[in-house]
Amino acid sequence: MKRLKVLLVDDEIMIREGFKRLFDWESHDCEVVGEAADGMEALAQIDTLRPDLVIMDINIPIMNGLKVIQVSRMKHPDMAFVIVSGYDDFSYCREALRLQITDYILKPVDYEEFGHCIDNLKISLFEKQLTQEEELETEERPIAAITRYLQEHLAEDISLNILSEEFHLNAQYISQLFKSEIGVGFLTYLTGIRMEKAKKLLLSTSLSVAEISERAGYSDYRVFTKFFKKHEGCTPSQFRRDFLDHNK
Repeated sequence: MKRLKVLLVDDEIMIREGFKRLFDWESHDCEVVGEAADGMEALAQIDTLRPDLVIMDINIPIMNGLKVIQVSRMKHPDMAFVIVSGYDDFSYCREALRLQITDYILKPVDYEEFGHCIDNLKISLFEKQLTQEEELETEERPIAAITRYLQEHLAEDISLNILSEEFHLNAQYISQLFKSEIGVGFLTYLTGIRMEKAKKLLLSTSLSVAEISERAGYSDYRVFTKFFKKHEGCTPSQFRRDFLDHNK
């Protein structure tokens, strides 16, 4: 997968510098290609640089971040946006979600959490690219078959060795496919889709955490809870409770 081009938008230069210096962009196959300090400058940079991802504060001068996203969506419907804000306000979150942003992260930024956000975005972009390519091609690429297998067998024990036996490919070769085709490692990809499965079940069903744990591929719900908290910043129960509280 190609290196992602990133635009940073924040009126505080220290925030922009923090993003550039404190996050390892190279290890996540990303490159910061530009910066902007206000909404109008952000729009101009978006049109000029055509970044894959825009990381933006809401409270910026001239035009706020949500308005910038709304306007940008008209010209660049596939562009990804991540909101980084000091406002833990559900009305902002709701509007941001309506605009189909990739994530909403609170300041001060937890760069490990932000790394998960970048990895999830790359997985999402890969899945979208794969769907588009499959519409044009009749011959399936190995990585497409492998990722489909993972989705269909998510509740089962899955490893590189199991995939190797299933697809008659070398385990190391499969590992390299994930890095070269998706941009993340096999375990990162597997954990990402398992967490997405778990979140959907938490929000759309009344299944217990233990039942959801099994459906997401974790036989021990305590291990599942540990992974979920590391990935999402809260326990599965808290994730479900926050959603229900916001939608009362």
